[in-house]
Amino acid sequence: MSKPKRIVLAHVASAHGIKGDVVVRAHTGDPEALADYGPLTDASGKRQFEITNLRVTAKGVVVRFKGIADRTAAEALRGLELYVERAALPAAADGEYYHVDLVGLAAVSADGTVVGRVVAVQNFGAGEMLEIKRPDAKETEYVPFTDTFVPTVDIAGGRVTVIIPEMVGEPEPASGDDGEDGHGK
Repeated sequence: MSKPKRIVLAHVASAHGIKGDVVVRAHTGDPEALADYGPLTDASGKRQFEITNLRVTAKGVVVRFKGIADRTAAEALRGLELYVERAALPAAADGEYYHVDLVGLAAVSADGTVVGRVVAVQNFGAGEMLEIKRPDAKETEYVPFTDTFVPTVDIAGGRVTVIIPEMVGEPEPASGDDGEDGHGK
């Protein structure tokens, strides 16, 4: 039996007040939805955190967990990542994907040849990129996660079709250009 996939939904940023509340940074589209998934867990899945109160403020999402009754207990949670089982999340809309569902998929070329495996989904500020580990390379390659470079995503089939961009070298001088100063003779 395969190990259930777990998703980080939030992390505890700081204690808030003296009654055990914490400020969490939610990784959900709607911060209030954090309470919709039932008890959250730590990374091991052994410790559960049941939300008894949640409110969105300018500082972030302020949460009170069952059993956390004072500031000292709340401060001990700082940095804690809060997880939920993948199965607790709603189905993704058409054309949208949970990163955890993409990681591990085979990356295949347009003709179906396996070129690698998706090892991560990254975003360095200019849009999401699939990080592909090719079997014949030490380094990973990045493919823009757009319809142009990833025309097909088949979660059920365990694969994505990718078009790996070619490396672009130095441009050659245009004809009639001497290549020295960018101007022709």
